[in-house]
Amino acid sequence: MAARRIPPSSCDTFVALPPATVGERVIFGKNSDRPCDEVQEVVYFPAASYEPGTKLECTYIEIDQVDQTFPVVLSRPAWMWGAEMGANDCGVCIGNEAVWGREEANDEEALLGMDLVRLGLERADTAEKALDVIVDLLEKYGQGGNCMEDESIFTYHNSFLIADRKEAWILETSGKYWGAEKIADGVRNISNQFSITTKIDREHPDMRDYARSKCWWDGKKEFNFAAVYFYLNTARMEASGSRYCEGRTLLNKHKGNITARTMMEILRDKESGINMEGSFLTTGSMVSVLPKDAGLPCVHYFTGTPDPERSVFKPFVFVQGIGQLKETCSPTFGPDDPVKKRPRFQSKPDRRHALYKKHELAAAIMETTKERGEGIRKKLMTLETQRIEEMEKLAQSSISDWTLVVHIFSDTVQDELKAYS
Repeated sequence: MAARRIPPSSCDTFVALPPATVGERVIFGKNSDRPCDEVQEVVYFPAASYEPGTKLECTYIEIDQVDQTFPVVLSRPAWMWGAEMGANDCGVCIGNEAVWGREEANDEEALLGMDLVRLGLERADTAEKALDVIVDLLEKYGQGGNCMEDESIFTYHNSFLIADRKEAWILETSGKYWGAEKIADGVRNISNQFSITTKIDREHPDMRDYARSKCWWDGKKEFNFAAVYFYLNTARMEASGSRYCEGRTLLNKHKGNITARTMMEILRDKESGINMEGSFLTTGSMVSVLPKDAGLPCVHYFTGTPDPERSVFKPFVFVQGIGQLKETCSPTFGPDDPVKKRPRFQSKPDRRHALYKKHELAAAIMETTKERGEGIRKKLMTLETQRIEEMEKLAQSSISDWTLVVHIFSDTVQDELKAYS
């Protein structure tokens, strides 16, 4: 029996840069919209050094490892090596989106877009260098493979929003071909469609020739990446187009006054479809605050649970002494993991982490018991507000005592678990 193909559906990523933000800071945000039964974990990996010739096993394939990697914090589907979104200790943040176009997405196993997110974060100390990492790996290893923990086939190309303290880049890919747009100020968002048009700041050297060889572009008209590489019939992606426009509207509505809280509220917006419900839903969310002043700490907020409207954005700060984030770290199954066996995905283990289990119970209460559910939600929002206020004070000066924040994420998780009880 042929494997069932899943129709296009996925996420939204946002960035706001001065003067659109309050203060001299870049604000990054992303919702990860994934299958409703998929667990998303928040995990930390410290810097590491490797011997020459070391190999790295990603989700499906093995690649060459680099000599040194940066510390990273990731929000990722628990069965993957890569991540939907994350940050490193240099202040680089990356989120990816599924995109489809005229070029058929590859079922053959290669690097997933999520693998490229993690690799960019582990190997680059600026947004543009992360772009370089991703496109170099794309050229060498390609992108492809099933993006769902299921026998159903769910494949796509990838777009990326990459930000640091100074700027952001949009990178959109079709197979090995790509175009990139630099964002120096204002607001920008990406969804599940190509959004780069005629402002192309960097590109694959053969991108235009390939399009001309496929008769997608006549070589005379101004080159428009989205128009050339996207579907002839865009009706297939009508929902993502609507979300893209809604996201842009929400960003522009708050332009000049965007804070971490503003970005969280955009990610919580259900009317726009950005906070997604249904068979695909928002399984994890992230907001990052990146001060332009390199002497000030970046703060990264993660939910680690579905539906940001019923979740707490918990702060994480890169300092010395951070250990693994146990309550948001899913069980591991080693070589017995169904994703590592062939044929893949013959079974689906329980990947729920401690926070996910408690949140699952609390979400059911919030859904069915109005008074008790409102009480829980009020506690969650009070906790989140307290943490944001603490982080705002922290963001005004350099960290003199790292012990004050080394456990801030895990401590917030513990307080969240208490709020559920």
